[in-house]
Amino acid sequence: MTVSFKLLNSFVKAVELESLSSAAVNLHIAQPALSQHINLLERHFGQRLLIRTNVGVSPTGAGRELYRHALVILDQLHKAESDVARTANVISGNVSVGLATYSTTSILSTPLLKTVRRDYPDVNLFLNDNFGLVLSEMVMTRRMDLAIIYGSGPIKGVTLQPLLVEELFLIAPPHAELPPDVDGAIPVSALGGVDLLLPGPTHFLRKLIDTAFAHAGIKPRVAAEIESAATLRDAIEVGLGATILPWALTSTFVGAERPLTRRLSGPTIRATVSLCVSDHQPMSDQAAAVRDTLSQLVKELVASQRLVGVSTPDESGVAVA
Repeated sequence: MTVSFKLLNSFVKAVELESLSSAAVNLHIAQPALSQHINLLERHFGQRLLIRTNVGVSPTGAGRELYRHALVILDQLHKAESDVARTANVISGNVSVGLATYSTTSILSTPLLKTVRRDYPDVNLFLNDNFGLVLSEMVMTRRMDLAIIYGSGPIKGVTLQPLLVEELFLIAPPHAELPPDVDGAIPVSALGGVDLLLPGPTHFLRKLIDTAFAHAGIKPRVAAEIESAATLRDAIEVGLGATILPWALTSTFVGAERPLTRRLSGPTIRATVSLCVSDHQPMSDQAAAVRDTLSQLVKELVASQRLVGVSTPDESGVAVA
């Protein structure tokens, strides 16, 4: 026979309460069952463990020795159960997140790192906003847990949840000569002579910009295609040209003079930003925790109204209006 924790617990209660009937009540079992537990232990050790009298029970010398060991064993079991339960509730592991370059959500990188570090210290977060990556493909092939991308779908292999809609602005050097405003905005048709620094032709925003210019009947005057947020910002600061991107880009400028920022019209250019997750692979607990954290940060960002040209998407999402 193998001595079980159940048998040891029955024996300990009988010794501590000095009564089989009281121990049975405490353990919520019938007294005959408790007596059988004691008999099984005595048979296993080949020793009498309890002295039974009309007023109760008391341990023999062998019983006192078993009681001492049983306390240690049961204490270790309780600690093991506590540690296992605690470990099961700890969210840990690696989580990779892609952030669409130039998106308003890119300014949430530091807040996301801080919040995850505070709430889930055992989660190792990996952030990537590399231009060369197709983030939806990375998510679909499980090389990335989740991503914030431009577009509202559908895309095969992933599910998109629209988070916000961004309006694109003309962002120019502080002393640039810009076409005049018309009703508070510069018509896209007036930008034919403006040197533009734009993302490459495969970038989602570039496609929206090209579509808007085609709608206005002109071609953009592309002075350079830059696939680096830092390089683009520096180029604008030294006066090499303007760009058409979300207003959030202006928050990255650190010079004493702020860039000129103008709304565009005819058409207004808007882009939907969505949360991208796999539609066929289960998400890990740690990835789900980071997803929920990121979604909450986006909601707080939109609700704060600290950013210009950002709104909550409708069910269909928008691109160029």
